[in-house]
Amino acid sequence: MKSGFLEMTLIYSFPPIADHNAKTLILGSMPGQASLTANQYYAHQRNAFWPIMARLLQFDLDASYQQKTQALCAAQIALWDVLQSCKRKGSLDTMIEADTQTPNDFQSFFQTHNKITHVFFNGGKAESCFKRYVVHDADSTTFQLTRLPSTSPAHAALSFEQKLAVWQRVLMK
Repeated sequence: MKSGFLEMTLIYSFPPIADHNAKTLILGSMPGQASLTANQYYAHQRNAFWPIMARLLQFDLDASYQQKTQALCAAQIALWDVLQSCKRKGSLDTMIEADTQTPNDFQSFFQTHNKITHVFFNGGKAESCFKRYVVHDADSTTFQLTRLPSTSPAHAALSFEQKLAVWQRVLMK
């Protein structure tokens, strides 16, 4: 390792949170460092994903991670990331090295979860990666694609209430 040079290691996303009744899929790009450390989607304490879902699905924000994921499944919402692996320094999507991106197996996922009618992207990176790697392999006419504002604390252009208002589309499918 050269002095001053940090070698990046390959990082991997989590398995999807989904059951066979899922009608909605919410996609991120790749879990951030706090999520990877906790082995939980959206574990960063300032990420708005779980507070938004708690408000929309009316569950206790202090519920356990398992209870939160069960609430998603009960609402027929699946959760996953577009990328299976990549190299990234830190947690920002802008730091993902383009030539290291490997997408998840959406062909198999959509065959197994064939009731999905809507795919929502948690931010622009998830949308661009999905359109780059997946749309040509999936029959995108079978579901509607919608980009939502990122729940990441790095996306501070919108307030929590503004993000919540847009994210309500997930339930109005």
